[in-house]
Amino acid sequence: MTNATIQEIEGIDDYWGPAFRSVYEGEGGHEAFVQQLDERIKQHDKEIEKLCNFYYQGFIDSIRELLQVRSHAEELHAEISNVDSNVKETTESLCSRAEELIRARRVELNIAATIEKMELCLPLLTTYSKLKTQVDAKRYYPALKTLEQLEHVLLPRVGPYNWCAQISADIPRLRQAIRDASMADLRDFLENIRKLSPQVGTMALKQTQDMLGRSLANIVKNKKDSMLGISGKDNSGAQCPHELVDFSPLHRCLHIHSVLGAKNDFIQYYRAQRKQQARLVLIPETGNLHDSIQGMKSYLSAVLGFFILEEHLLTTGAGLVSKDWLLDTWSMSVTKVASTLRTSTSLITDPTLMLSIKHQIMLFINTIKCYGLPTDPLPLLLQEMAEHYTEVLMQRWVGVFRDILDNASFLPIEVENQEEYDGVMDTFPYDGDELETQPFPRKFPFSAMVPAVYVQVKEFIYAWLKYSAGLGLGGGRRAAAARHSASLLLSRSFTGCLSALFRRPLPLMQLVQIIVDTQYLEDATSFLYEFISNITGSELVTTQAAGSMFQSARDDAEQQICNNLEKKVDEFLDLENYDWLLVEPTGQASAFVTDMLSYLSGVLTSLEQLPERARVAAVRAATNRIATRLRNLLLEPGVRQVSSGALHQLDLDVIQCEQFAAGEPVPGLREGELLEHFAALRQLLDLITGWDWSSYLHDVGIEGGKYALVTPRDAATLLEKLKEAEQKSSVFSVLKKNERDRRKLLDTVLKQLKQLQNQDG
Repeated sequence: MTNATIQEIEGIDDYWGPAFRSVYEGEGGHEAFVQQLDERIKQHDKEIEKLCNFYYQGFIDSIRELLQVRSHAEELHAEISNVDSNVKETTESLCSRAEELIRARRVELNIAATIEKMELCLPLLTTYSKLKTQVDAKRYYPALKTLEQLEHVLLPRVGPYNWCAQISADIPRLRQAIRDASMADLRDFLENIRKLSPQVGTMALKQTQDMLGRSLANIVKNKKDSMLGISGKDNSGAQCPHELVDFSPLHRCLHIHSVLGAKNDFIQYYRAQRKQQARLVLIPETGNLHDSIQGMKSYLSAVLGFFILEEHLLTTGAGLVSKDWLLDTWSMSVTKVASTLRTSTSLITDPTLMLSIKHQIMLFINTIKCYGLPTDPLPLLLQEMAEHYTEVLMQRWVGVFRDILDNASFLPIEVENQEEYDGVMDTFPYDGDELETQPFPRKFPFSAMVPAVYVQVKEFIYAWLKYSAGLGLGGGRRAAAARHSASLLLSRSFTGCLSALFRRPLPLMQLVQIIVDTQYLEDATSFLYEFISNITGSELVTTQAAGSMFQSARDDAEQQICNNLEKKVDEFLDLENYDWLLVEPTGQASAFVTDMLSYLSGVLTSLEQLPERARVAAVRAATNRIATRLRNLLLEPGVRQVSSGALHQLDLDVIQCEQFAAGEPVPGLREGELLEHFAALRQLLDLITGWDWSSYLHDVGIEGGKYALVTPRDAATLLEKLKEAEQKSSVFSVLKKNERDRRKLLDTVLKQLKQLQNQDG
């Protein structure tokens, strides 16, 4: 076992673990192994010794040879050292040259590579420098083209260098900077175009005015002036309104955004901004357009200039403005313009300013037509303005009429010679055949107010026709409108002035003259219509019904005449006090009644110039006033006693008045018409003086009775006054039988009358 282990150890050089384990686990223990191992060592020593003895002589020989070789080796070493030093000296310069050559070759290669890269980078750097220069010079469209070349052509060729990465990172910033700068230019352009719009509109309005006022004489004159070099226009200036504006910034911005791929966004932004500007333009810069014509001109010029520029862009703007967008914006704007003008013109009270504004609106409409934009609702606005212009003119002429009426004497015109006569005939169309044969001084039937008003009406027609000129109305329509305006002036304005005049107390003869004057003015309206037809070149048409134009004024005058007559009647009756306790009547009418009736007869005679209707109304009013006052005097509560004598005296006065009424002082009355005013008083007097109580009491409440107009109240009132007077006149009259019977009858009648009065109540 031990021998086998040792052999195993000898045969294995690296791994002895199993052998050692078998030694320790064996039965003899490791002492036997150690002993065996010592014996084995001794055995090997003997073998080594035998081997050394065998090779010793050869070893000695080798050593001797080695010692001999040593000397040769030293010689060889010395020679080799000399050669080495010589080689080193020789190769050191060679190596340095080789290293220099290598370095030079490397530098050459680096230079070649650098030149090659620089040749690739130089266009990039040049282009980038060019881009910076273009951006600084605000040449944004070429800068964008350069940017596209830099980004898509040059940068991919160069390669991934840091500075290339910086340029690549700088490209979006430059693109955004160009876009922002472009938008800034657009905003500057929009601000500039807003400031220039009024100038554009002013130039367009002036050109339209020149075109409308063009005539053969003007064309020849302008041609001569141009040939002589006197032309007022600077040929180097703008010939068209839109040439006042430089559109190049806008087109550049459009091209820039097209390159950026944001053309639609740019168009939408432009339209939105212009629409906001349109809303601002539609708001007048001056709050009150009705203050002056300059404010209106500026407003219309700004609006017109805005749409002239947009219409120009419609044809040259590469889609910036579309027809639908332009029409939509114009529709919104023209409605606002019409509303603003309507509001402003409605506040104007100066007809001259109205004419100037109408002229500006007409120029505005004609200019808009030249640019192909619809004009509705501006023509309708002009018609509405015509109505307001008529009202303004009428207001001005109201002042003129008031001055005429305030200064009028309302006396017939009297001329001393032929020159004065011809002057009146020239100003007023009057058929003066009757006056032609009369000697001077001649007297016209109308006052100076008539020709003065007639002349002013003609001036009014001239002023109105100034407004209607150029509205496109035919001669017939202009004439009809002018006739309507003139009729309104006379029937409303002048009649209103007359009515205001009638509110003041006027003498009777002035009232008569005013009625006569209005009749002559009304008859002259046919000449005014003929005058209108001659100016407008239309057929003569009479639209005013005869006698109807100043009817309300005549009614007022007639009413004032009636009031004056009634006041005169009151004055006559107030100046005379009845003696209600008169014992015996005078046997004739009272003097004041006779004087009053004489005055009325004279007044009615002076009213012969008035129409029959006015004279009838006057006599009716006077007669009714007399009857009413006499009846009221008799029944007045303040008169507590009335004697039989006073009653008979009043009866005589009423008879005198009835004779006046029965005489029909003016033609046109129905037979017995004026007597009807005295009927109630006559029946009351007849009842009391005739003591016909049986008939009265029998016919009470029956229509057509003899005393149907006498009420129980009036009869009872008068009987009580009569009873009081009789009681006061004599205390002994009661002793007479006939007086007692009469007193008894009176008491009985009074009792029955009071019963009837209570039943009526």
